[in-house]
Amino acid sequence: MKYVIGVDLGTSAVKVILMNEKGEVCNEVSKSYPLIQEKSGYSEQDPNEWVEKTTAALKELVKQFNGEVTAIEGISFSGQMHGLVLLDGEKEVLRHAILWNDTRTTEQCQQIYSAVGEKRLLEITKNPALEGFTLPKLLWVKQYESEILEKASVFVLPKDYLRYKMSGQIHMDYSDAAGTLLLNVADKSWSAEICDLVGIDKSLCPPLVESHELVGTITESFAAETGLAPTTKVFAGGADNACGAIGSGILTDGKTLCSIGTSGVVLSYEETKDRNFDGKVHYFNHGQEDAFYTMGVTLAAGYSLSWFKDTFAKDEAFESLLEGLEKVPVGANGLLFTPYLVGERTPHADAVIRGSFIGMDASHKRIDFARAVIEGITFSLNESIDIFRESGKTIDTIISIGGGAKNETWLQIQADVFNAKIVKLSSEQGPAVGAAMLAAYGSGLFNSLQECAEVFTAEETSYEPIPENVDKYQQLFKLYKDVYEKTKDLNEGLKGFRKN
Repeated sequence: MKYVIGVDLGTSAVKVILMNEKGEVCNEVSKSYPLIQEKSGYSEQDPNEWVEKTTAALKELVKQFNGEVTAIEGISFSGQMHGLVLLDGEKEVLRHAILWNDTRTTEQCQQIYSAVGEKRLLEITKNPALEGFTLPKLLWVKQYESEILEKASVFVLPKDYLRYKMSGQIHMDYSDAAGTLLLNVADKSWSAEICDLVGIDKSLCPPLVESHELVGTITESFAAETGLAPTTKVFAGGADNACGAIGSGILTDGKTLCSIGTSGVVLSYEETKDRNFDGKVHYFNHGQEDAFYTMGVTLAAGYSLSWFKDTFAKDEAFESLLEGLEKVPVGANGLLFTPYLVGERTPHADAVIRGSFIGMDASHKRIDFARAVIEGITFSLNESIDIFRESGKTIDTIISIGGGAKNETWLQIQADVFNAKIVKLSSEQGPAVGAAMLAAYGSGLFNSLQECAEVFTAEETSYEPIPENVDKYQQLFKLYKDVYEKTKDLNEGLKGFRKN
């Protein structure tokens, strides 16, 4: 039996999983690490924490493995996107990594638009300038820590630094590079034009590779530290969303993923590089070679439900909070919720907007509010599906993973709101499985990622839309979309009264 390891380098923890060639998860180990938040809006991490915790996790995984370590063919990665890691000429870390959820770079986003132009930026990178992306972070360092940028020889993203420490090789794959705002997404090359216009030396950009590409083997010292064989192959890996898509079998046209974690993502496979969404949704290179994906984001998806529970049912389990959810009619007895607790991303890139409950009256019970929260999260995700369909995409089957796949009633609500068949997978490990699949395909255990997906992913159950509910939700969705415009000015006025 042959095995592969998938490493998912997340924002709060690293998760490593061992899978065999039958697609079975044999073991998993997680290790957490802290965020560094010195000021409001700042979010950083020490890259050495990633290395230390991943090394410890792999050591534990190998210690618990009963077979010969040489049976572990390869290792690959899924990583949190956008985070800036700057390395000097000796490949030493110059400062803490600035993460995807750091919002200090509003000024730098405007600088990018001034230098490149919104239209040209979209033509090249397929994405708008948002605070989370890597280029604004580079420009912030250039403006406020110029002495650090002067020492830099290369920038990488979080999983790339981790992979470097394991293999001694510096690379970046296309799916992660697409989230930097420096990649020509269609041409799969660093954009010299953007680098010149914003004043960033193109030599800072690392060599580009495919996600399944072999970049070397682990170093002797890393092998000694973890117990892995020095012959263990190292594959490039991909961005967490690309790996989540791979791990859910989103590898052919028409396949769509709905992932509800703290934030929510609707991601759809794209065969072509020339669709135009006018920047309304993200457009990235996939972890599958010469493929792409489009993606809409709800910033506070699962977070909205967690907030509701922590505020109104702190000592209860989610099961208790949602008891009787299926008995509440469509529309939560006339109660509507918008999940803008931390602003919104798709289709409104708006940091000021905040959430609302609309239609409250004295007859409403707590379970009506819970149903309204779940419906509101689902409406927000449906805005991305709406954009995809308006562009001519057919979306009839959606794989649902994360928190939204843990409740049967919510799965049915998704089917009714999205007006599509919802599929729940039998085993759901998300991006870590995608990383393991890249290692399995790269190692030659399968002839294609698609063939690998047929073994590594399996359908457990599905939910079909109920026509009567679809009609009601379409009426409610129109009302939901009105709430943003009608509360925008109110939220602007309330901004000064908010606690910092």
